[in-house]
Amino acid sequence: VMRRVGPLLVTLAVLYAGLLGAQTYAPFGTETALGIALGAGAIAAMSLALVLSTRPSWIEPLFGGLDRMYGVHKWLGIAALALMLGHNTIEPELEDVVRETRLGDFAADVGEFAFNGFIGLILLSWFKRVPFTQLELPWPLWRFTHRFTGLLFAVAAFHQIAIDQPEGLDGTLSLYLNALSVAGIAAWLFTQLVAPFLRPRNFVVAQVEPHGAVAELTLRPEGRPLRWRPGQFAFVSAPDAGLREAHPFTIASAPRADGELRLGIKALGGWTRRLPDRLAPGQRLRIEGPYGRFVFRKRVRRQVWLAGGIGITPFLAWAEALTEADQQEITLVWAVTTRAEAFAAERLAAIAARHPGLSVHIVASAEDGRLTASRLVQLTPFPLRDAELFYCGPVGLRDAIVSDLQATGQRPRRVHHEAFALR
Repeated sequence: VMRRVGPLLVTLAVLYAGLLGAQTYAPFGTETALGIALGAGAIAAMSLALVLSTRPSWIEPLFGGLDRMYGVHKWLGIAALALMLGHNTIEPELEDVVRETRLGDFAADVGEFAFNGFIGLILLSWFKRVPFTQLELPWPLWRFTHRFTGLLFAVAAFHQIAIDQPEGLDGTLSLYLNALSVAGIAAWLFTQLVAPFLRPRNFVVAQVEPHGAVAELTLRPEGRPLRWRPGQFAFVSAPDAGLREAHPFTIASAPRADGELRLGIKALGGWTRRLPDRLAPGQRLRIEGPYGRFVFRKRVRRQVWLAGGIGITPFLAWAEALTEADQQEITLVWAVTTRAEAFAAERLAAIAARHPGLSVHIVASAEDGRLTASRLVQLTPFPLRDAELFYCGPVGLRDAIVSDLQATGQRPRRVHHEAFALR
């Protein structure tokens, strides 16, 4: 229930802007009122998108995690684009009821500039790949262009503040949009000028362990340690290694008193392929976090942890954090291609030996065949329909397993997953 509060609030905020715009300009005709309503909704949607981009941890629970909050951020951008297109198509006709000024004319011109710029940037943000091709927009280029969103929003905010308006209007609309505009611009300035220096904490590389395509990093804090719950993730950057852009990784270890943590990083792209080769003990990394709501649920008596590939990382932290007081029945199934990819197999076996309620199974598709729902049922010593399933890994595997469990009447009581992706 809580995770629906955030999306509901932002939806109401955008709708309120549109309704307020329509009500304020209703005396000037239906077409004008509709055009203003669409423009007001666009300002609200873009402002809220910029606010969410600051990753405020205190409102993350209202969205059910940062992954879902970023999903709302994306749809706010799409909504803003649609509303701006509507506003530009149904242009308010107010020439006969306003006293035109040079500032108003200038505001109208810059509004057109902001409109065209937003179309380009939002379309870039919308598409990871070029439509109908295998070409993907390089992450550094996407990130660089995305930085201009706040600047264009400032131009759009100036447009709505300075555009010529009829005399005697109710000031509620202007007050609401001005407040949203200030919040959006402040959020953008914070992400660009303050957050990069305020939020990250310095860590030093203690060890780099290669395991084929996966590298495990052991990091020690410099100064104040990071506090996290098992299963949460953090954004990692390596300026000393020439990799300044922050990328998200799950913390693959339980919290320790000395603040030491581990990361499991699989080579999935240019940044992750370069990182292990550029790191050496003693180098400094910057870590921002923690984020995420994919954490161990103590109240769930019977649990199935299903990991696909590098999706094992949150479950490593969960398993390490188990204590004698945790009496849950837990089945961990780790799907990999070859057993050599199960880099933490010995560690998990040692943990399972200390906790009778935890059983660990590694399914290597090259040797055992692809993991199926029926195989998962066989590996679980209790009925899955009486348990809750926690999943981390490729979306395709999750959908196939859950769909087949549903078809055989073995769908778990609940399915938990964190759908976080970088973009």
